[in-house]
Amino acid sequence: MAPRVQPSLERRHLWERRYRRRLVATDAACVTAAAIAAMVFETGVAAPLTALAEPARIGAFVVCAWMTLLWLARTREPSVLGAGAAEYMRLGHATGFAFGILSTVFILAQLPGLRAQLIIALPCGLVALVLSRRLWRKWLIHERERGECVSRVIVAGTRDDVEYVIDKLTHDPHHAYMVIGATTTDGVFDPIDIEDHHYPVIGSIRLTAKYGRQAGADAIVVASTPENDRDFVRRLGWELEGSAAELVLCNRLTDVAGPRLSLRPLDGLPLVQVKIPEFEGGVHAIKRGMDVVLSLLALVPIVIIAPFVALAIKLDSRGPVLFHQLRVGRDGRQFWMLKFRTMVADAEMRRTELLAENEGAGPLFKLRSDPRVTRVGAVLRRFSIDELPQFVNVLRGDMSIVGPRPPLPSEVTSYDGTVYRRLYIKPGITGLWQISGRSDLSWDDSVRLDLRYVENWSIATDLMIMWRTAHVMIAPKGAY
Repeated sequence: MAPRVQPSLERRHLWERRYRRRLVATDAACVTAAAIAAMVFETGVAAPLTALAEPARIGAFVVCAWMTLLWLARTREPSVLGAGAAEYMRLGHATGFAFGILSTVFILAQLPGLRAQLIIALPCGLVALVLSRRLWRKWLIHERERGECVSRVIVAGTRDDVEYVIDKLTHDPHHAYMVIGATTTDGVFDPIDIEDHHYPVIGSIRLTAKYGRQAGADAIVVASTPENDRDFVRRLGWELEGSAAELVLCNRLTDVAGPRLSLRPLDGLPLVQVKIPEFEGGVHAIKRGMDVVLSLLALVPIVIIAPFVALAIKLDSRGPVLFHQLRVGRDGRQFWMLKFRTMVADAEMRRTELLAENEGAGPLFKLRSDPRVTRVGAVLRRFSIDELPQFVNVLRGDMSIVGPRPPLPSEVTSYDGTVYRRLYIKPGITGLWQISGRSDLSWDDSVRLDLRYVENWSIATDLMIMWRTAHVMIAPKGAY
């Protein structure tokens, strides 16, 4: 008999179906509202009912096509919900394909009336879709913090690998996995301790499916496989049919992101291909072009607020408005980085007096309550306003909008062979370090995030970091 769905899998499917239905409802509302807005734009608010018939048919056609493409693009797939940029990218791709197909059909059939939908419905609908998915994602993460809408996980492997994976899963900011136990290869059933939390070892790795079914797990994470058992994963997949929704295989490709990974089946042998990073070429030219355009746009409001910031700095303390500091950029080239001054004029000379109180990570010098920071400077730092002049550095080509943190020359002299990789691309005004805690990060975490970005960056990643940076500026964390 074919495997039947067990209670653990039915529970998983239940919350996934409920969440998808909510997404369908809000997607339909966003798309319909955008189509109606386009119709009103074309006909006017006071148009007679007879004039609305044709735009209404076009709007209905647009809504149907748009919703169909959202379904075909699998924008509500559980694997992309709750974390990452894949969900938003699929929304963009589905919207683009929908209007591309609509434009082709209208041109070939010589039908009028799509212009308003392209001008109004497309951008407004896409923005509404992204914002609604963002709100649903925040709700989902909140539910997961309460232990709801999560994958109940058993981790299998050697004790060292299981500890490593559990540590990473429990620090997942999106709380997608709740570890309920582990199976190991050593036959030792002592619990695994991660930050004062005990995770029970419930049995041998070879009986993972049995113990997972008994514990009500709907996902199994394989951290490593038993020695001399090359069919373990295939057999485990068979045994989990009907009781688990996913079998997750971990590997030691540390900090290798999705865009660099691809699966290539070869006569039953699944080959995982890892693309080697490149540090020049077309995609870097696109990044530079995006930097120039966005910097020019950003400098318009900056020029407007700069006189008020300068006046506040001048009234608060003596000294120049701008602070110039030597930093190290791509390939070790040094440049003068611009910032609004946030400290007293003789801050650099007073630094040696405070070295004993340093709270910074590694070679960084940071103090939570630095006496050199002025009153206005504390406000500028809290909301990252002091960094706005760096858009001039971006225009000059010294920096990028998104990149690793720009280091001081004194920091670079302490780098080892691995950390030097941060200098393979231009430093950024913002980056993974800024949206992940900034000064609250340890030195190792800061380096790890910078190296992950250097090797795995993409245009989509840059856009995601910019979006999250805007949120961090409103609700700052680790800024001092």
